[in-house]
Amino acid sequence: MDDEIVALQDMATKFFETELIPHQERFADQKHVDREFWNQAGALGLLCASIPEEYGGGGGTLAHDFALFDAQYGLGDTAFGNMVHSGLVAHYILAYGSEEQKQRWLPGMASGAIVGAIAMTEPGAGSDLKSLRSTAVRDGDHYVVNGSKTFISNGKHADLVIVVAKTDPSAGAKGTSLIVVETADAPGYEVGRLLNKVGMKGQDTAELSFTDVRVPAANLLGEEGAGFGYLMKQLAHERLVVAVCAAAATEAAVALTVRYTKERKAFGATLFEMQNTRFELAECATLAHVSRVFVDSCIERHLRGELDGATASMAKAYTTDIQGQVVDRCVQLFGGYGYMLEYPIARMYADARVQRIYAGANEVMKELIARSL
Repeated sequence: MDDEIVALQDMATKFFETELIPHQERFADQKHVDREFWNQAGALGLLCASIPEEYGGGGGTLAHDFALFDAQYGLGDTAFGNMVHSGLVAHYILAYGSEEQKQRWLPGMASGAIVGAIAMTEPGAGSDLKSLRSTAVRDGDHYVVNGSKTFISNGKHADLVIVVAKTDPSAGAKGTSLIVVETADAPGYEVGRLLNKVGMKGQDTAELSFTDVRVPAANLLGEEGAGFGYLMKQLAHERLVVAVCAAAATEAAVALTVRYTKERKAFGATLFEMQNTRFELAECATLAHVSRVFVDSCIERHLRGELDGATASMAKAYTTDIQGQVVDRCVQLFGGYGYMLEYPIARMYADARVQRIYAGANEVMKELIARSL
């Protein structure tokens, strides 16, 4: 965190406080942020902050992205899907796209003109990516894409979707490729229902279907059949993104609860004056600090190119487990108000649960960690 990153985080915090947080209830009701919000964020340089300037990005490092995600989750927001857009999709294109593809798509993603999504999960395949059934069959100068995807973040607004599909179903994992679908001119592409989730209600999460969608062969990302390897390489980064958000949310829950317990009175004293409250918050603050230190260590390793998959899995599993534990204990200290959705702590409680599921369920993280022992 140098002065430049701190300034970026401060600017993002002010922007989110004025343009995002006041609209949380409306975004939750409509199940997505306003499309114009993406353009506002792009105009401020809050999209693709770590993408090189030659492709329209901010020219920063991954630390710039992480500072933005930290600012958002530190305010308790989960609606804005920048973690997927800037944290994942842009980096798939940067890492595996041709020069023409990078020049074509990344500037629009940085400005907010293009919203990005990645379609991995299917109704019958989640953490087990080898079981994906969507296909992309070569037909002359095109691929014909068929399949269904679910739980797709930014699905409604997506102008560009990286579709994980089988180009050779007989080859198993080695037959998996990444095909970029530009949704504006894609007959057969359909956005299904926006999903009614337990938490993260303001986040754009949709079902997508592909019925004989013809995609130019030039939209193949990287090499045909190499998609599974690309996914495995990028998943460590994705899991660190989740860990960053978990650590920020955990700290935010503790800070929120400290403020509340110092104001709320019961039996003639503030809740904070009661030993049980102080001890609970002391433990929660310690857990939050350990998460933060672990995440910072992982970020430093990642910036040096030294973050291995097992450690990223540890970070994802540990921080999200701690997030769930700490937020639950904080809800208890709020009493009945902790169960009321107009209180941020209640929304944080609902939002936290899925963190242990997506980007690879925590049970899968433990298996990956065990393989490294």
